[in-house]
Amino acid sequence: MTEFTPIASTMGGVLVGLSAVLLMAWEGRIAGVSGIAGKLLPPYADGAFLSRLGFILGLVAAPLIYLLVTGNETPQTVSSDMPLMAFAGLLVGFGSVYGNGCTSGHGVCGLSRLSIRSLVATATFMATAFATVFIVRHLLGA
Repeated sequence: MTEFTPIASTMGGVLVGLSAVLLMAWEGRIAGVSGIAGKLLPPYADGAFLSRLGFILGLVAAPLIYLLVTGNETPQTVSSDMPLMAFAGLLVGFGSVYGNGCTSGHGVCGLSRLSIRSLVATATFMATAFATVFIVRHLLGA
């Protein structure tokens, strides 16, 4: 069962929002993680390789910094079913390309700009997530 963590969740949301605002203020770009990660590979179109790399390294470093500061590991549950994980990764990658953005680009930045396209994309992400959790927890018994 998932724990109810309103304070940690709120603080996480504040930090995600703050990072999106800072990226927009300093770089003039939307904080879509799939777009940032996808443009780390050549050809480099806009010369922003170092800022993209820094953004991704920050995502990787955050749990390590949390561990150093608090002494607690970041709890995670990841499936050990590698074919399932590969399939899920392909679905996420396809969805972010097909949807022209990911949950961070549409859900955080797009909704705050009142984008109708982002509203539709986020509603689709969320409906799919709800259905997936229901199927896995209640129909498959996982």
